[in-house]
Amino acid sequence: MNDSLDKDPWNALRRFTHARIALGRAGNSLPTAPLLAFDLAHAQARDAVHHPLDADTLHHALRAEGFESIDVHSAAPDREHYLRRPDWGRRLSDDSHRALAQRPKPAQANDVVFVIGDGLSAFAALKQAIPLLQAVRPKLNDWNIGPVVVARQARVALGDEIGELLDASFVVMLIGERPGLSSPDSLGIYITYAPKTGCSDAQRNCISNVRPEGLDYPLAAHKLHYLLTQARKLGLTGVGLKDDSDALLASAPAHPAVADDSQSSATQT
Repeated sequence: MNDSLDKDPWNALRRFTHARIALGRAGNSLPTAPLLAFDLAHAQARDAVHHPLDADTLHHALRAEGFESIDVHSAAPDREHYLRRPDWGRRLSDDSHRALAQRPKPAQANDVVFVIGDGLSAFAALKQAIPLLQAVRPKLNDWNIGPVVVARQARVALGDEIGELLDASFVVMLIGERPGLSSPDSLGIYITYAPKTGCSDAQRNCISNVRPEGLDYPLAAHKLHYLLTQARKLGLTGVGLKDDSDALLASAPAHPAVADDSQSSATQT
């Protein structure tokens, strides 16, 4: 079997992709090793969906980086309801709504509020959000960054209500994406101008597959800064705002190559 795998002409391409190609065959089935690897990836994806967000660790890490942080919860009381009722994950619980509404107004308006949501992968939120914030914060020197909100049982649209209550010009939702069989820890970024309850997905811009094996932190931060800057100039996000950030990279000093599959489609709403 090892000889047949080594001779497979597709085998040489495996080093360029995480896709499952050239796995070989044992009778009418897969060889044992690829089959076990598939079962492991499937288990990791399921774990990513059901694993609870370690909000305490996130708050500690945020405060260590000098961010003020706030804890909120969606109207979904637990994971079972979150998965069965996506609409509950798009609005705050009564207690969280009341807590944000009663916060004193800041002396200076919040230009941007970042929300870290568990979404469909708490692994992604815990692993990728802090390094991304570290990468993008130096690019936002002329922005007043509001408190970072950690949201449990969160869907993308939960950021609209949060941004509205915190009087933010922009809300940036950092949320765990639906896990794939090679990416259980992929983070999505959703940018919304003038957030308010009822915004549609057409009013957002998305950057997807943020993780070291996909879209790395420096490049994701570059794209996020570009979109925020252009959105502020135009006064909009969504279908009217195009991501031309790659053109800036082409005219800049050489940047490490990024694989073509580093930007996957967004799947988290």
